[in-house]
Amino acid sequence: MLRAGSRNLITDVDGLAVGNAQDETLRSGVSVVLCEAPSVASVDVRGGAPGTRETDLLEPSCLVDRVDAICLSGGSAFGLSAADGAMRWLRERGRGVAIGGVVVPIVPAAILFDLLNGGDKQWDWPPYRELGYEACGHASRDFALGNAGAGMGAKAGNLKGGLGSASAIDPQSGLQVGALVAVNARGYTTMDDMPHFWAWPLEQGHEFGGLGPPPRGVGLAVSHARADPGRDPADVVRRDPRANTTIAVVATNARLDKASTQRLAVMAQDGLARAIRPVHTPLDGDTVFAVATGRHDPGADPLALGEIGTLAADCLARAVARGVYHAGTQGAARSWKEVFGR
Repeated sequence: MLRAGSRNLITDVDGLAVGNAQDETLRSGVSVVLCEAPSVASVDVRGGAPGTRETDLLEPSCLVDRVDAICLSGGSAFGLSAADGAMRWLRERGRGVAIGGVVVPIVPAAILFDLLNGGDKQWDWPPYRELGYEACGHASRDFALGNAGAGMGAKAGNLKGGLGSASAIDPQSGLQVGALVAVNARGYTTMDDMPHFWAWPLEQGHEFGGLGPPPRGVGLAVSHARADPGRDPADVVRRDPRANTTIAVVATNARLDKASTQRLAVMAQDGLARAIRPVHTPLDGDTVFAVATGRHDPGADPLALGEIGTLAADCLARAVARGVYHAGTQGAARSWKEVFGR
């Protein structure tokens, strides 16, 4: 297993920055992955109830093969307007596809459902366009996790969800891989009623608590029946199985074509399966984007893409756990640290 980069964030991949904007009263927010230069991108959608924008053009058979940014947002379908704000920010800087005298920024987007978390959603016009613009202005290689950006109002099973990120770097070859995720899952990220994350075998250092393996004899046989909303009758979000979705971006500095980048997104979905149970349900909108900035040549090794995809899946699983670990209690949604930290 390669070690985490210096930041242990997706921005350990050269050529990327991340900006967050959130509103505590709204209990929602937006995260934008900005590409320093247009980058090859694709997507894989596994959830049965996705909310996305500009994903068709990411198919390998379609013309446009590079994006300027990717937007992750709360707000359900209202949050898709966050991409408008990102497009405005990019257009002001002359970034996008030039067609004649017009520049059109390419900003695919995905959303999660956080409308029932107790925040003030009584807007006249959805605020996500402005949050998308603000997030771009905050873009940096360093950014907050937990109750930040698209993870602001998220939940994860019985716990507060959040924004997570992780990276893996090979200092010898120069390969860089990273992941960013907004965890708003129907499934659980921890094992039964224990503090141990499903992603524990992949943990590096103490990045999400350093608890090590669960007690002997506890494993995949752990019941998932606790996802039954009847366990938490006061929680309207858990009573409605539609109030979920995990959305993510994985990235590498490898030089990949569009079809290979789509395969990277497909392989990265395994990271969600390693960290969340259950996942990819009919009522989730689980979506993973993949970005290749093209600054590293993996050579002609036919196994290179398999290695990159495996690392991306591991990073995504770690990012899921980190998003929940760093989240703070919000209303009825109790944080991992409040429930288990003692």
